[in-house]
Amino acid sequence: MALTTAPQPTSRTKDPVRTSAKRGSGRVRRREGLAGYVFLSPWLIGLMAITAIPMLLSLYLSFTNYDILSSWSELEWVGFANYERMFTADPSYWHAVQVTLSFALIAVPLKLAAALAVALLLNRAWRGVGLFRGLFYLPSLLGGSVALAIVWVNMFNRDGAFNSFLSIFGIEGKPWVNDPDWALETLMVLAIWQFGAPMVIFLAGLKQVPTELYEAASVDGAGPVRQFLNITLPMLSPVIFFNLVLETINGFQGFTAAFVLSNGTGGPVDSTLMYTLNLYITGFTELEMGYASAMAWVFLLAIAAITIVLFSTGRFWVHYSDGEDH
Repeated sequence: MALTTAPQPTSRTKDPVRTSAKRGSGRVRRREGLAGYVFLSPWLIGLMAITAIPMLLSLYLSFTNYDILSSWSELEWVGFANYERMFTADPSYWHAVQVTLSFALIAVPLKLAAALAVALLLNRAWRGVGLFRGLFYLPSLLGGSVALAIVWVNMFNRDGAFNSFLSIFGIEGKPWVNDPDWALETLMVLAIWQFGAPMVIFLAGLKQVPTELYEAASVDGAGPVRQFLNITLPMLSPVIFFNLVLETINGFQGFTAAFVLSNGTGGPVDSTLMYTLNLYITGFTELEMGYASAMAWVFLLAIAAITIVLFSTGRFWVHYSDGEDH
């Protein structure tokens, strides 16, 4: 009796079991993808409704004379008139740019220096060091809160705690927050005081520096200063770069403290007229929302340009542990 063998599937013959498995796995992937989009839908809706659509709308309004009180039917397309006015016919705009640049160029480096110095002090196995880390981080938890700004204003007015402290040493104080020569400096001190967030990041970076490097440097006779310059700073350069980018962006976006200190006017004598505060005044006090939208887009492009410059220059001094410079 002759035995017959079942025909084997060839390259042109589809295996029904394998085909069914592929179809089943495809349906599973589609269901998983659909489930992922369902879980992401609140974020996607928020992104479109709160961020993307308002941004596109503000871009359109920047080419109009929209003033909030007018209806949409009264919108008038003015082209680049808002941008031309900004750069050629608005001295308060350039004053706000100058104030913001002064604030960022002074406050950000000093804040990072304070954060790194405290991180170096707290990067030791002292008793109760965790408590000190928490206390130094506490001001950053308050962030740019209105309550903190109010407390700061009361501390630096004529009858505030700072002048009371100076009087102990026979030094006559002044109304710091009402003095055009010192009002912006009080905001800088507030920004520097809130160094907790970059301090924690510096601490995390210091924990990643191998102790063997310090031990080898000590054997070679390197002191603390040389160890800091030749080991700590190069090994910490990625963390410094990260903090520099974040704090630079935050420095340019300062608003709450300047608003509270000046009661929303940028005073005294426009000494605290930060860019974002000037934008707020233009849009919601003077009701020139079209012009304010143009200011917002220039601000966005300026921050993007500054970030690109930081990333471009970072490859010259940022050193990563894998030996590659980026």
